[in-house]
Amino acid sequence: MRMNEMIQFFRQLSGKLNSNLYASLPNQTSLQQMAFLREIQREMKQKNSLDIPLKELKVVVFDLETTGFYPEKGDQIISIGAIKMTGTQIMEQETFYTLVKSTLPLSEEISALTNIYEKDLISAPDARDALMKFFQFIKSDLLVAHHATHEQSFMKKMTSDVLRTRFDHRIVDTSFLIRLANPYMKSAPLEDVCVECGIEVKNRHHALNDALMTAKVWRHYLQLAEEKGFLYLRQVYEYLAKIG
Repeated sequence: MRMNEMIQFFRQLSGKLNSNLYASLPNQTSLQQMAFLREIQREMKQKNSLDIPLKELKVVVFDLETTGFYPEKGDQIISIGAIKMTGTQIMEQETFYTLVKSTLPLSEEISALTNIYEKDLISAPDARDALMKFFQFIKSDLLVAHHATHEQSFMKKMTSDVLRTRFDHRIVDTSFLIRLANPYMKSAPLEDVCVECGIEVKNRHHALNDALMTAKVWRHYLQLAEEKGFLYLRQVYEYLAKIG
């Protein structure tokens, strides 16, 4: 059996045995953590990001590096990077980065892509600690990601498996604003969008660096939205709904 086939076999086997790769972790979240999570959920219900002026809108732009594309088949998050923004201002001093502990073998392709190796993950924070620190960083803020479906599927799976609760944060995909420039633009790799916007591509596939590049993309198109006269995200949603 080839190495890549063996890795995939172990992932599928693990998924069949446990339904998730985090099932072997302790599943008792502390009362303090649960209270914190409930407070975040309460704040999100009260907050209406769609009607906050774009100039005042607080978001956390984030990126995940993972072992593959399918959390339901056993792929895991191995690093999380994030940076805060208010309007078009990137808060370069307010960043978050963590590796996430994993005992699974990493494929050579993933290590070459991310520069993350098995030895790096052995002593990394476990999934619960990494996830709670991430929630403490983002609180109830709106999230932004490039190709957000990927991030959302992994965050939902990890939050459910590790914390036994729902992942309720709204994640806005960068393509949402990109469509203001090109309503028919299909999904494109982050590096291609960066080139289109004149943004330097640097240290690609490092979660924090990707989050920073994504933040610059978000800023670029948020400025375009403001130039077109949009004041709130709701107006952008309504406009894009009309043009299909």
